Amino acid sequence: MIAKDAIEDFINYCTFEKGLSENTIKSYQNDLEQFFLFFKKEDTLIKQIKTSDIERYLKKEIESGKTDTTIAHKLTTIKNFFSYLMKMGIIQTDVAISISRPKLRKKLPKTLSVEEVENLLNIPLESVFDYRNKAMLELLYGTGLRISELIQLKVFDLDFTACLIHIMGKGKKERIVPLGEYSLYYLKLYMERRGELLKGKSSEYLFLNRSGEKITRQGFFKILKKLLKEKGLNPEVSPHTLRHSFATHLLSRGADLRSIQELLGHSDIVTTKIYTHISDEKVEHDYHKYHPRDHK
Repeated sequence: MIAKDAIEDFINYCTFEKGLSENTIKSYQNDLEQFFLFFKKEDTLIKQIKTSDIERYLKKEIESGKTDTTIAHKLTTIKNFFSYLMKMGIIQTDVAISISRPKLRKKLPKTLSVEEVENLLNIPLESVFDYRNKAMLELLYGTGLRISELIQLKVFDLDFTACLIHIMGKGKKERIVPLGEYSLYYLKLYMERRGELLKGKSSEYLFLNRSGEKITRQGFFKILKKLLKEKGLNPEVSPHTLRHSFATHLLSRGADLRSIQELLGHSDIVTTKIYTHISDEKVEHDYHKYHPRDHK
């Protein structure tokens, strides 16, 4: 089998059998196309690829200045690809299995303090856009949603009676997250004025732009950047920063790690455990800053 056909086969498997997200599929395809461009011909036979070829490719990527994270991602794609080919009997030997992933330094996510979050969420409610922006930000911080999950929310995902929200997360995994009083209150206010954004149209999506269409990721980023500038907050704050802040603030106030895992929709608690490092750092910082016997 030639590389082009093998990639198509693998992508179809990831799409239709594994149900991976569109972003993951695009990333896999891009990584594999770049890998086989290294061999300078589209009709490269899969069975001709050796372990040393993969190592030469990775070495070239390292020398070109790619980060450890990028290299690790590319290698994961290649490993998944050859593992699939082995599983399907297309190759007899998995040539990628023995290659070790680069060790990554743990990079702790940025978070906002409670005071900074309160500053960001302090939006005077005048126009319908203020009501929408306030509801979106309260929901992001109040539930730890990913931005991709927020923009995909539909009106019927909200259950005001039970105070719950239904979320379709990564890999089409569903979860139910409770809504706090602030999120509920400002969502209700927004819903009362949402019709002003519809412009005579109909839409099942919860958050709309000025044209009555579903708000986009880029649209949300523009709103967030504008608010950060107005309030004098770090312009590098992202929607994910609110998600990290949600988890960190819960943990620092005594929430159980398993509960936070469920709320965030992490499939592995190892992913959630990064927040314990943030919390430990804060404890050490606060000790040195506030304990009366820390300084002479």
